[in-house]
Amino acid sequence: MRPVVRETYGPADLSGDRVFAGGFINFGYWKAMDLGLPLSEVDRIRSQEDLYRFVLDAAGLSRGAKVVEVGCGLGMGCVVMLRGYGCSTVTGIDIHPLQLRRARSAHADLLREEPARLRFVQGAADGMPLDDGEFDAVISVEAAQHFPDFGAFAAETWRVLRPGGRVAVASFFTVDDAPGRPGELARLLDTYASGLDIARPVQALADVFMEAGFTSVRVESIGPHVWPGWDRWLSQWWAPETWPRNFLRAYEQRILDYYLITAGRPG
Repeated sequence: MRPVVRETYGPADLSGDRVFAGGFINFGYWKAMDLGLPLSEVDRIRSQEDLYRFVLDAAGLSRGAKVVEVGCGLGMGCVVMLRGYGCSTVTGIDIHPLQLRRARSAHADLLREEPARLRFVQGAADGMPLDDGEFDAVISVEAAQHFPDFGAFAAETWRVLRPGGRVAVASFFTVDDAPGRPGELARLLDTYASGLDIARPVQALADVFMEAGFTSVRVESIGPHVWPGWDRWLSQWWAPETWPRNFLRAYEQRILDYYLITAGRPG
């Protein structure tokens, strides 16, 4: 585990920050929101649930599916899968033991009630402690920007998926592979300057999926439904051109965008 990841999701506990408090750690999908009105915490949590729903719908989950989420954080998305999609089993993987401890605490009742349907395990995107062909779908929401090795993630995803299974990843990436992108982002955003987020083009992830054997690899920008809403939420505490609000600035300057990437393992 990289030290900056260990600190951010361990002692620093990003999930406790006021902009994320409530369990979900993602920027939300704000398409259903009226951004001209004041935004409440209820609106923000709804947008974050909506991001999961958007990704899960894109994965084409069928009732009774077996799903794994890579980078599950506090496990809020895992609960959405169980309660809203009728998955038979959901496995949440996270690299950080403190995140898993928080997830197990947050969902202690559900784990007791349905121990066969929900589990949280420690593992990394490039080393999943899971059986070959165990899952119908691999999901990852706003975690891939931390993954150090896309190729290993694609290989592991292929391994744990059954033939006919699907993968759906939502996160933010650079729009292209122009050599100046990492420096531009490091000047705008502290998370890139610290190395927490890694500047890579979205096509890099699409390419390794294709190299691994996946078909129907699709990349879709969803930035118009992410960045303006997230910036509107941040505006309650942060002034324009302060670093958290530079996510929108990077998007408007066509440096960074938010994407959904989907692919299938041939049956």
